[in-house]
Amino acid sequence: MGESNADLFDPRTVMDSDFSTGGLACRSGSGSVSDSDFAFAFNDSNFSDRVLRIEIIPDFPETKSDGEGGTSIAVWARNRKRRREEIKKETVDFLVNFGEQVLNCSMPDKEDGASYGNEDEEDVAMIEELPSGDEAAPSNDSMWSMDCSTVLRVITLHISSPILAAKSPFFYKLFSNGMRESEQRHVTLRIHASEEAALMDLLNFMYSNTLSRRTPTALLDVLMAADKFEVASCMRYCSRSLRNLPMTCESALLYLDLPSTVLMADAVQPLTDAAKQFLAARFKDITKFQDELLNLPLAGIEAVLSSDDLQVGSEDSIYEFVLKWARIHYPKLEDRREVLDSRLCHLIRFPYMNCRKLRKVLTCNDFDSEVASKLVLGALMFKVETPFRQRSLAMDEASGTCHRFVERAYKYRPVKVLEFELPFQQCIVYLDLKREDCACLFPGSRLYSHAFYLGGQGFFLSAHCNMDQQSSYPCFGLFLGMQEKGSVSFAVDYEFSARSNPTEEFVSKYKGNYTFTGGKAVGYRNLFGMTWTEFMADDSLYFINGVVHLKAELTIRK
Repeated sequence: MGESNADLFDPRTVMDSDFSTGGLACRSGSGSVSDSDFAFAFNDSNFSDRVLRIEIIPDFPETKSDGEGGTSIAVWARNRKRRREEIKKETVDFLVNFGEQVLNCSMPDKEDGASYGNEDEEDVAMIEELPSGDEAAPSNDSMWSMDCSTVLRVITLHISSPILAAKSPFFYKLFSNGMRESEQRHVTLRIHASEEAALMDLLNFMYSNTLSRRTPTALLDVLMAADKFEVASCMRYCSRSLRNLPMTCESALLYLDLPSTVLMADAVQPLTDAAKQFLAARFKDITKFQDELLNLPLAGIEAVLSSDDLQVGSEDSIYEFVLKWARIHYPKLEDRREVLDSRLCHLIRFPYMNCRKLRKVLTCNDFDSEVASKLVLGALMFKVETPFRQRSLAMDEASGTCHRFVERAYKYRPVKVLEFELPFQQCIVYLDLKREDCACLFPGSRLYSHAFYLGGQGFFLSAHCNMDQQSSYPCFGLFLGMQEKGSVSFAVDYEFSARSNPTEEFVSKYKGNYTFTGGKAVGYRNLFGMTWTEFMADDSLYFINGVVHLKAELTIRK
């Protein structure tokens, strides 16, 4: 038994138990971490070597306990936020008492910058001499006067230091810090009344690997307590249990608004990932839910904009939406620039924005001018890369958090455009369609490109799956249209081409001349002169590495 206890205090054993699926490592027989259940030993003097004295003090004003966890998520969030704000104004202490020594461990809700990983700083922040005896009596010493709250009640429990140390680095350091206090029998913690239920649940979990209360608010309280006392196995349990509960917008936003140290914990990442996925799926169609999206907090907007599957016309629309949201939530220019430059600009996929819109980014006062210049330059550099290089850059980022080179499911497909003024006004437009893009066209859909400009007028390309007029079979068609702007009209020479195997050179497929007026379109119903099945076949002449490369040349001759 002595050898087993020694193993439990080995830091390697602590890490193994803490990051495994269960709790305390069992060194005998075939028992495993996940099989360990020491519920029988909880608060039993026969299996304990310490006495834990929990002193309950009043909560801050207006802070309420969630009782049995029946309080709604919204009320829990308001109370927790109010409590965090009060903690910033007050010094909140967890009192740890070892016999004659009192060690004051600050354990408020951790904010940015807090860390449990600093080995140079013990959890023991202060040491105060108190009268000898098993229990420390309150007096007028400075440490006690820091929190003048009256002790409402005291809970005394028998605990096993090896069990707690195996589950929590906090308790491990507490019981094995090499000081005389670590050998004392009595330990006193001071907590607020609202934390009592969560701490009791946490202590029970450290013995039994399960929780009796599984309502959302109760799980969140235990999750916060587990974060304070570094019980990663309990954090994983709470995170998994919350993921198994029905998700709502309210709960998803709350999970993303937990204290930063909780959000950064590996155990909570699956929960926050699930919350982000829920919000991204809920608001997939930005146009349809724009009013609701404009009311979302920053964490919600970040979750939605991180998605590759947004149903949006183009990245230009994303850019305009982000500006609108930022101007509503951050009316002060300085604050707006800060959040745009540091939090939101990397979620806008500038490489897929129209060049005309990129010019507006350079003159947009909402962005810092230097940041705007870097964003636009990076976008333009991507646009001039070869398709292979573009795909390579997108693949490199696909597994990371930043997807600036990953193309979303745009309703309007991006194009590359070369413009010439001499000897004629001319533009050459390149449109690439993936095999899955073309497959979605069957049996009678169409797909539009971004707008591009010639002679001051906006044009677009549209790919269709339509019926061949002569043979009545489905086929691939390509059309050129002019955006509706007034009654202007002028003649345009146009030519459609496509890359073709085996040379992979562009081959002209159709050319003509058309006098455009607003809203009119011209094109060819069967661009490749074959059926849809032949066009989509695995050995199709026009799919090169799964992509159809189309080109349209437009010229205005005077």
